[in-house]
Amino acid sequence: MQSLEIIVFVSTIIIAVLSALLAAFMTYKWKNNKEVKSFGFWSLGLWIFTVAVLLESVFSLNLYNEALIDIYLFLVVFLVESLAMGSLCLIKSDKIKVTYLAYILVIDVAMVVALQASAIKNLIITYVVYGPLPLSVVTVSSLGTFPAAFILIVVAALSYRRSKNKKMLSIIAGTVVVSIAGTLYIAAIPEFLYYSEFIGILLLWFGFFSFGHGKNAKRVKKLERVSKRHKTAKTNKSAKYKRSSNKINKTRKRKVRR
Repeated sequence: MQSLEIIVFVSTIIIAVLSALLAAFMTYKWKNNKEVKSFGFWSLGLWIFTVAVLLESVFSLNLYNEALIDIYLFLVVFLVESLAMGSLCLIKSDKIKVTYLAYILVIDVAMVVALQASAIKNLIITYVVYGPLPLSVVTVSSLGTFPAAFILIVVAALSYRRSKNKKMLSIIAGTVVVSIAGTLYIAAIPEFLYYSEFIGILLLWFGFFSFGHGKNAKRVKKLERVSKRHKTAKTNKSAKYKRSSNKINKTRKRKVRR
């Protein structure tokens, strides 16, 4: 092994271990609080991130496989979408959640089609995933990752505004670094992808670990309970209106018969 190859391989293993530990923590929190769907989606996103980084460690050994590259590129999109969906679970609007789920489905199907239709050449240069991608893959992946990153940042910012929890700033920063920084700079400095992943996972670790623990976990529960309560109240109001309308219609029919 050359020195650069060792550095890249070791860094990806460290990132994968940190990500796996954080994913395990979030999964544990979700199992103990299954009504908090945010933990479920966040843990899913972090497990996907772990798998993606492990694939990077394989690529760092110059072991190239087209199927693995396709899986890697798909996971990069899906992990950000999962994290974004977890954040959307904190808001009240079910319409936004359902709409975004439908959007994710369309993007993921389009991503699979784009990957299958494209013959992606070896992207491993100096032990790093680096190389030009087909326009269709770049377009679809951008439509998946950028809106997801935007959702993560906006929801985290709104949560910070409500709770004044400084840990939310760490989640915002970690999201920006992981979701955007690598994409923007990989073309010029390929190794920055791994630096950004390392810094990003540390920031997410700091933010999510605190956010999923103690008082902050209760805040998440409260946010989702408020969302459910709002939904129940809306349903009850609709049912009440329906019963009232039926009653008025029956009264009118009786008057007409008389």
